[in-house]
Amino acid sequence: MKELLQQYKPFLLFLGKFFLSYLILTVLYQSYLGQFDFKNAEVDGFTKSVARQTEWVLSLFDDQSYSLPHLSEPSVKLFYKSKYIARVVEGCNGLSVMILFVAFVIAFSGKFKNTLLFILIGIAVIHILNVLRIALLCVALYSYPQFENFLHEALFPLVIYGVVFILWVIWVNNYSSYARVSKKK
Repeated sequence: MKELLQQYKPFLLFLGKFFLSYLILTVLYQSYLGQFDFKNAEVDGFTKSVARQTEWVLSLFDDQSYSLPHLSEPSVKLFYKSKYIARVVEGCNGLSVMILFVAFVIAFSGKFKNTLLFILIGIAVIHILNVLRIALLCVALYSYPQFENFLHEALFPLVIYGVVFILWVIWVNNYSSYARVSKKK
């Protein structure tokens, strides 16, 4: 049994660090969300911020773009060319994707400074990409509402998760402790 544990130690350490960091970050996020009364259509601050930033991006395409709080559900309505196109809900704010990204980087951690810097840059990239994703989704839905399911459920998630995957590959191959071991061989 000891030999087996020793043989799979790197994998078990990866799993332990991943699940522990994911659990801690998820509990922190849920605690943050617990401060808001979703039953009374209260939207968390980060989701509001994402909606405002998306509104700003949309205004670059059309000066009649704006957002309004949804009165009956916890979301922010987005209007493009004065037409209600989409709503930003808590699940659209990108934080769950950021948590997954951070947990993976921590699981394959490298030097502290590199790990922290890569996490901060990765979160910024994911956030910017997410705001652009929502804005582009609104523009696409305005012109092609018949493709809503494909755009919302397939294409745009593929893009954001694809970028997260590329960030992970860059991290593992260039900055993680695994990369240093592989380059020595």
